[in-house]
Amino acid sequence: MTDDTDLATPAQLSALGHPMRQRIWRETGAAGATVSQLANRLATNKGNVAHHVKVLVAVGLLAPGRARTVRGGTEQYYVAVTSRLQLDSSATDATRALLSSVAEEVAAARDPLLNHRTIRLTRRQAEALARHLDRVVTELEPAGEREASYGVLVSVYGR
Repeated sequence: MTDDTDLATPAQLSALGHPMRQRIWRETGAAGATVSQLANRLATNKGNVAHHVKVLVAVGLLAPGRARTVRGGTEQYYVAVTSRLQLDSSATDATRALLSSVAEEVAAARDPLLNHRTIRLTRRQAEALARHLDRVVTELEPAGEREASYGVLVSVYGR
């Protein structure tokens, strides 16, 4: 997985137009996951996950990782190709799907912090704030595998 933000291609934006694909892409991460693990974590069936994984692999958002043998079969791990994607302003379907999937996670979370504020800023202030928030999130060191996962959504947008 690269650490850089990649600008999503049109095919990737189309694939990310489905909230389940957003969730699968985020859940897979650098550590990778099998279809069975993803189905379990996302509380859906393996066939559904397998279909969406296939789409994400086809557009280059996921890639096959290591494989392991279990009970005479092979389980394929999939890993996210990039840790962050930049969606441009034309990516309305992907943005809606992203916000929809995040809204589901926030609604299901225990004690979520959701803070939305509208504030008047100069363009220069807005750009500085966006850089600062991006730096804060980017520089966080991930904890170990046994720690809880937390979603962080950061956005500065003009109205």
